[in-house]
Amino acid sequence: METLEIIAWIFVLLGVGTGLAILRDVIRHPQPMKIMNVTWPVNGLFTPVFGWWVYQKLGRPDAEAGGHVHKPKWQSTLVGVTHCAGGCVLGDSIAAPIVSIVGFTVAGSLLLGHFVGEFFAAYLFGIAFQMIPMMSMGESNPFRAFINAIKADTLSLVAFEIGMFGFIALSFKVFLPAEPHVASATFWFMMQIAMIIGFATAYPANWWLIKRGIKHGM
Repeated sequence: METLEIIAWIFVLLGVGTGLAILRDVIRHPQPMKIMNVTWPVNGLFTPVFGWWVYQKLGRPDAEAGGHVHKPKWQSTLVGVTHCAGGCVLGDSIAAPIVSIVGFTVAGSLLLGHFVGEFFAAYLFGIAFQMIPMMSMGESNPFRAFINAIKADTLSLVAFEIGMFGFIALSFKVFLPAEPHVASATFWFMMQIAMIIGFATAYPANWWLIKRGIKHGM
């Protein structure tokens, strides 16, 4: 087994362990916004160990208080990005193996097929992650919730996917000798790094959305 594959297995398994540890904790200490019971464990998958620390600092206090505790703007924005990332990561992770199995290509490229398929799935999950809390907090009109979800999530999701797809393109076409198979640990290790970069590129978009009142800080 090559060194990169060994490193990849370590980080992938640590990510799974982090996600499961957070899941166990949110079952015992549910979040006041139910969708965050999914969001926090999903974020742990691509932030091995560090994701547990972030959850303990910014997520667990909300559960203990029974509502959103006051946070500095940079922290409330960061939690808002975890919300966006939850939908993106779920969509990307579900679409990636499906695209590979069916051999979906765009312009003859499997990589472009991944980008199109994953973006579509991420957008669907992202909109759902926005609509569910909106409707649970009193929005009775599904169409209005849908429109508001598009306004709140589109820019954030596009920013996330730009960062993520940019790194994937570089790693698969430049950094690595060949595109790793979707069933390999290397593929998912690259995805972990790409998702972290996507998180970083989504942060300024969320800051702007919150500043304009289009999205609420968390």
